[in-house]
Amino acid sequence: MGCRTRAAASGLLRVVAVEGIVVPDPRRRHPGRGAWLHPDLGCLRLAERRRAFPRALRSRVELDTAAVHAFLT
Repeated sequence: MGCRTRAAASGLLRVVAVEGIVVPDPRRRHPGRGAWLHPDLGCLRLAERRRAFPRALRSRVELDTAAVHAFLT
């Protein structure tokens, strides 16, 4: 999503929006619309800079990505 390069699903991290917060879903079990991201901080920062999360997760409000930052570090 952030770097916009294609990869196999096994190499990507699924994230979902839960009450205005983007949360990682490594087991791919959370319900709802998800977005896929390379599991590195560079890709996450690109997605944030491009404001890709609200668009990909179809949210009308800005989403907090602190949980994904914590997961990746």
